[in-house]
Amino acid sequence: MASLDPNDYAFKRKIPEGDSMERHVCSDCGWVHYENPKIVVGSVVTFEDKFLLCKRAIHPRKGFWTLPAGYMEQNETTAEGAIREAYEEALANIRIRDMLALYNVPHISQVQVMYRATLDKPEFSAGEESLDVQLFSWSEIPWENLAFPTVYWALHQYEEIKDQESFVPFTNAEGDMLKKSFEMLKR
Repeated sequence: MASLDPNDYAFKRKIPEGDSMERHVCSDCGWVHYENPKIVVGSVVTFEDKFLLCKRAIHPRKGFWTLPAGYMEQNETTAEGAIREAYEEALANIRIRDMLALYNVPHISQVQVMYRATLDKPEFSAGEESLDVQLFSWSEIPWENLAFPTVYWALHQYEEIKDQESFVPFTNAEGDMLKKSFEMLKR
């Protein structure tokens, strides 16, 4: 069986036969190394009427607050990834409720899947990728210090449907919410 390690090939960028996009193609054997978007999984985690947020200990946006979220790993579902990320970042054992949103972030080649989740007990602490982890009421959320627009979107979209048992999952923010989330990043 041929190696799947891209370092074992002499790549050149070209459009492979039968394709329409430029790709990394091995000049020796023609093997195509596809570069695809990354999938981020995370959750709006609540305990009673408070939201679990993590202060980032890593770049990008180190020192800013985010939802527990990160890249999916091989051989896991999106829900399993969201559960793992909450544990890695907040040492929190969460229970997934349902999917809140699916965001497309093409400028950084990401797809983000966000869930609604709960903590059964307020037991958590900062994992390796977090400087701090706290529960915030809606009025206490550090809106000026959120790490990413999608954190802002997910929190506001959650608030819109928090008492609903079923709803259609959200997608990218539009209008005023989109404008406010990008203004937040300028600070």
